[in-house]
Amino acid sequence: MFDPSAVFYMDKLVAGPEAAEFVDIEAPISVNVRRVAKAKRVTPEDVTVVVLDRPRHDGIIKEIRETGARIKLISDGDVAGSILALREGTGVDLLLGIGGTPEGIISACAVKCLGGVIQGKLWPKDDAERQRALDAGHDLDRVLTTDDLVSGRTCSSSPPGSRTGSCCGGSLPGGDRDHRLDRDAVQVRDGQADRFGAPVE
Repeated sequence: MFDPSAVFYMDKLVAGPEAAEFVDIEAPISVNVRRVAKAKRVTPEDVTVVVLDRPRHDGIIKEIRETGARIKLISDGDVAGSILALREGTGVDLLLGIGGTPEGIISACAVKCLGGVIQGKLWPKDDAERQRALDAGHDLDRVLTTDDLVSGRTCSSSPPGSRTGSCCGGSLPGGDRDHRLDRDAVQVRDGQADRFGAPVE
């Protein structure tokens, strides 16, 4: 998996399978909202964008409102926000904004399981973090994709192309099927993702 140690934050875009081929994190927000609306055969006013409720997103929120799209603000948990954007029937079509890089990697795992797209760009919070990122060899202009954030290999010690091995202390069986969650196994209630549909308090 991608090593996020140099930069804690990432600018992210997450969209479900219908709009996956049409969105671009480097395009203006208005363009992405229109593209999502066209892909889903609705109007921009029917599109809902989930955004972390942070002062740093004031500009993004303003731009979304100018498109006529709806906004779902969440206090935390942009992994759950990403899953809302990926799954049908949640009322959310797109996630935008800056959140944790580790959460971006977890969201990329959800994209692998559920389909859709995640695009990200590292977002250093200050000059010191920017320099650490450059020293670590990160290209801060690069758009990171799902495959950049999480590969099919389970750990660096696995042979190239292998889908078996141990990762993060756990063992994963081989085969593509074992790396996908059943779509019905992930439930989203009140903005929270819950594995296997257990009740969320």
